[in-house]
Amino acid sequence: MALNLTQKQEVVAELAEVASKAHSLVAAEYVGLTVSQLTDLRKKARESGVYLKVAKNTLVSRAVEDTDYAVVQDELVGPLLYAFSQEDPGAAGRLIKEFAKANDKLKPRVVSLGGQKYPGTHVDVLASLPTRDEALSMLLSVMTQPATQLVRLLSEPASQVTRVINAAGQAKAA
Repeated sequence: MALNLTQKQEVVAELAEVASKAHSLVAAEYVGLTVSQLTDLRKKARESGVYLKVAKNTLVSRAVEDTDYAVVQDELVGPLLYAFSQEDPGAAGRLIKEFAKANDKLKPRVVSLGGQKYPGTHVDVLASLPTRDEALSMLLSVMTQPATQLVRLLSEPASQVTRVINAAGQAKAA
C-alpha cells in the first residue's frame, strides 16, 4: 500500500526522533523471511529495547540526515530492516546476531555506532559490547581493586608477625 505525503512525513519524523536518541543502528537484509519469523523478530526486539522498522530506504535516508547515522545513507539499497538500539549500544547487534543464527536469510548489511559506519560483519563486535549493568560491574571491580590491594598490604605485616610467633612457639615446643 502506497503512503501519501502526510504518512511519509510522519514516518520520517518518527524515524528521525528514534535515530536522534538511538545508540547504534544495524541494517539487515530480510529477503526470504516469513511473516511469522518477522513477527518473532519484532517480539524479541520489543523485549530487548530495540526499535525495529521496515521502511522505504528513501524515507530512512531522509530521517537520518541530521543524525550520527547519516554516514550509512549510501548503503541503504535493497530491502532492509532497521534496528535501532535504544537502551544499550549492543542490543541491536545481539538481536540481529542471535536471530541470524537460526535464520540464515537475515543478513546484516551495515552497522553504525558513534557516527562511524562498519560493514555487516561487525555485528559480532557490536553484539559483544557489554550491557549497562555489565559495564557498571566492570567499573566497580576496577575501582575496588586498589582498595583491596591496600588492605592486603596493610594486613601483611600483622600476618608476618603472627607467622613468626607461631614458628617460634613450635620451635620451643619441639
